[in-house]
Formats: sequence, structure tokens, C-alpha cells
Amino acid sequence: MGTVTAAISVSAAAAVVSWPAGRRRHRGPAAFRCSASAAGERQALFSRIAPVYDHLNDVLSLGQHRTWKRICVSWSRAKMGDRILDLCCGSGDLAFLLSQKVGLDGEVMAVDFSRQQLQTAADRQEQRWKLCYKNIKWIEGDALDLPFTDCYFDAITVGYGMRNVVDKSKAMQEIFRVLKPGSRASILDFNKSSSLFTASLQSWAIDNVVVPLASGYGLTEEYKYLKSSIAQYLTGQELEKLAKEAGFTVAKHYELGGGLMGNLVATR
Repeated sequence: MGTVTAAISVSAAAAVVSWPAGRRRHRGPAAFRCSASAAGERQALFSRIAPVYDHLNDVLSLGQHRTWKRICVSWSRAKMGDRILDLCCGSGDLAFLLSQKVGLDGEVMAVDFSRQQLQTAADRQEQRWKLCYKNIKWIEGDALDLPFTDCYFDAITVGYGMRNVVDKSKAMQEIFRVLKPGSRASILDFNKSSSLFTASLQSWAIDNVVVPLASGYGLTEEYKYLKSSIAQYLTGQELEKLAKEAGFTVAKHYELGGGLMGNLVATR
């Protein structure tokens, strides 16, 4: 546990994860294709910010991101003994919360395309060790081509990841595919608000708080990306429509943090 080669890399899956019979197998390097250069650039970006990602989240949100993540996990309805997917897991905040929800009889598959973020998560797992954390597997993978069989998970969470996926429709279809019927996906991210006031406040905060603070870590350009990524994201209504087009029977988007954040809850 705690190293990329021993605990994270799916490229050595046979030595890391025991895949159930019938689960999708990887097809070599192409299996983790993240759609051309745009995905590669985003992957590199998240690898660069990994060392300070958690600290900046605490500072920039005044710790509120932890409340929003707890809400996201709660709305997934993860429970003891469940098998959960935390997609775009980053440095592991949601995975650690889910680990405590499902207990030692459960399992958390934490997937991300950034090896550096996964290494940070594995390091945090060692530093903040709890017995239940044994149920977490860190997996380097592609949200557009998940290495799991159909109807495999009891719940799925995505924290601040859907906005950064190149093909959101394909990602939603993959979430639907690997989720069991009747189960929930809970997807937390920045909210693309239809309110002019909220959108203006969000934009002002990024320009005058987020980017200046990030510049102190030499990450000015990396955090400027945040503004454009929100502008290119989907509104709550658009996310609900996307989920229903993927096959979800119920999809509801909730605004959090005064409309600055949003959480989609979709039931298969």
C-alpha cells in the first residue's frame, strides 16, 4: 500500500486487483485513452497541482468543500458492505469517506487518470491510517472506458471530475453501465449557475481570490483554467437531461454553497 507500482497501477492489474470473471479487461495502453490532446493537457494539469491540491481546497473554500463532499457521499446512499466506485477520485477525500461508510466488508474502487493524484491519495492513506482504509483500491484509469463489468457497483460518486471529462455524455453512459439497477450516482462539482448574480460572484472570486492565491504556489495558469472549465460545463438542467439520456430513471440537480456548487443525484 502507498506506492504507485504496488497499489495503484492498473497496467499491472494482475498483480494488483483480482478482477471478477466477466469484468471488462484492459486492451493494452489504448484502454486508457482520454480523447486526444485536451484530455492529456488536463491530466498534466492535475498532476502539477497534486502536491498542493488539498491545502488550496481548504484555504479557498474555508473548509466548506469537506461539507459538500460529505453531502455528496450521503446522497449516494452508500452503506455497509457495498461495493462503491469513486470516479475521478483525485487525492481521495470522497474515497476515505466512502471507506468508512461501507466498512471492512465493503469495497471502494477509486479511479483517476492522474498517477500523481493517486500517489498523493495513497500517501494520505498511509499517513491517516484507519483499519477500514484497507478496503480502498487506487486505480489509474479512464472515465470513458471503465474497466468494470456491467451493473457492478452499489453506488458511484464523482467529486469535481465530470466538469473535466472531455466527453461528458460518454462518461455518463459509463457511469450508468457499471451501476446496479436502483442504485445512485452522486456527482458533485462547481455549479454553472443560470443566476447572473451567482455567476458574477463566482467569476469575481476566481479572478480575485482563487488565482491570486494559486499564484503564490506558481500555479497561476493552472487555476485560471477553473473559470473556463465552469463556462464550458453544463447547467443543472443540462446535467439532469444528460443523465436521463444515458438511461437514468430519475435525475435531480441540487445547488449547494449559495449556488456556487451543485450536486447531481441520478438513480438508475
